[in-house]
Amino acid sequence: MKAIVAKPGIGSAETVRTWVRTAQVDAGRRPGATSEEAAEIKRPRAGNAEPRRANEILKAASAFFAAELDRPSKRS
Repeated sequence: MKAIVAKPGIGSAETVRTWVRTAQVDAGRRPGATSEEAAEIKRPRAGNAEPRRANEILKAASAFFAAELDRPSKRS
């Protein structure tokens, strides 16, 4: 592992260990969630991010307009 870690672009021995563990799980030699299963789990979370962002924008807009309605009018 030390020889592999010495190559540029590889951070540490732990990085290589993680890659090996992931490869073992994907090959079925080690228990755990495969890369495909992990990706399936993350997909709905990513899909929920956009509606959450839109809701935050709508909440901010509604608060802004509600504050505008509460202000006294300058017209006489």
